[in-house]
Amino acid sequence: MSARTGRHPAAVALAAGTGLVLAALLLWSGRLPVVHQHAPAMASLAARPGTKVTQISSHAIPDVKGKRMTALLVDFPPGAFSPEHHHEASLTVYVLKGTIRSQLAGEPPQVYTVGQSFYEPLGATHLFAENMSQTEDAQILAVMVHDEGARLTVYH
Repeated sequence: MSARTGRHPAAVALAAGTGLVLAALLLWSGRLPVVHQHAPAMASLAARPGTKVTQISSHAIPDVKGKRMTALLVDFPPGAFSPEHHHEASLTVYVLKGTIRSQLAGEPPQVYTVGQSFYEPLGATHLFAENMSQTEDAQILAVMVHDEGARLTVYH
């Protein structure tokens, strides 16, 4: 994600191409979903798949100047792992499919199943998240409240 635009670098590069200005405007307006993949960061995790993140909405909050609410679907293929990161946002996570094991700094690992949710305060270090199944997909919905231009996910 670009710190300036809050968009994936590929989306920013797309706008530079001649004849692609319309696509960039649609992307900037939130009418096209932003999709990017996170690969495991450490060599020992290289064999594990990463997550796929799709922005499904992002809107200014009219009664809270400078704040946005963004909703992301995060798909975890079997065995997928998301490495240490933090969000420049406060967020609630809801498990839509599968079983996710997750740990925030200073807390023990937790296991969340379909219908369960958890909260991550602004700037909390998320040590990892993983799909506990080696055969079934998992999916979460993350709803974030953040400043305009915030980096939604920052990997360490």
